[in-house]
Amino acid sequence: MAALNKTKSWISAMRLRTLPLSLSGVIVGAGMAAKVHQFDALIFALIVFATLGLQILSNLANDYGDGIRGTDNDSRIGPSRALQSGVITPKQMLRGIMVCGGVTAVSILSLIYLACYPDYFLLSLLYIGLGIAALVAAIEYTMGPNPYGYKAFGDLMVFIFFGVVSVMGSYVLFVKTWSVDVLAPAIAIGFLSVSVLNLNNMRDIESDRSAGKRTMALMLGLNSAKKYHSVLGLGTLLALVYFLWPSQSYWPYIVNLLAFLPLFRHYLTVWFISDAEKFDPQLKVVALSTFALAISMSLTAVYLL
Repeated sequence: MAALNKTKSWISAMRLRTLPLSLSGVIVGAGMAAKVHQFDALIFALIVFATLGLQILSNLANDYGDGIRGTDNDSRIGPSRALQSGVITPKQMLRGIMVCGGVTAVSILSLIYLACYPDYFLLSLLYIGLGIAALVAAIEYTMGPNPYGYKAFGDLMVFIFFGVVSVMGSYVLFVKTWSVDVLAPAIAIGFLSVSVLNLNNMRDIESDRSAGKRTMALMLGLNSAKKYHSVLGLGTLLALVYFLWPSQSYWPYIVNLLAFLPLFRHYLTVWFISDAEKFDPQLKVVALSTFALAISMSLTAVYLL
């Protein structure tokens, strides 16, 4: 029974519900590459594996960082964390972080070798730098002496890594050059990813305040954080329309705006939430809707634009 509980705690610490969101940018980048006939299944598989590794690493590091700082406590809203529950010790979590980090680093190097080396040596060096930055960002969100997640930089870093790096970085690995056409979908996925973080931070305003964790939502206050949330939604919609603008048909608009409808309803719903606990179910809505929109954008790029 103890072994079963520990296994469940490890799975919980990996936060599987966050994984579809982490893959959204990769899916869009792959679709944009397929549009110009540069998709490669093996490269895509390695990108997916590396992306999942980075997300799980970030989740484990977040569990550890918030756990040892006392941010995850009995007053926190949302699912219980592994360290908070006491089933997994800090030493065991650190060991898990090191194993996950090592496996992810190997997958990143394998991806770079397959996609870039030796024909694109300078690109290889660029991606090694990006890989190191992504590993550090995953760990330093709430770990280390100066975690950026405690200094209200989480939104910016999520936009960069879940949006720009995920979409454009994936695209360049396939095509070996960048395109301005990829910028709008990267912005859309980035804004949606920040929306998930902002929801999480609106839910945790009180527990973050007591733990000394500064987030955009805490600094803005709940009402202004809701306005900020709406701006993220509007920015997503504008980026989506700009992405679809070259189309000579109405079908791309129909397909993608249908995928956006749950998000439209979500952004309206947030305005009427006053109970912090009611933010939690909306996390799944945005994460799964972002994944669905990423698929529709990718298929649109390949077949409709």
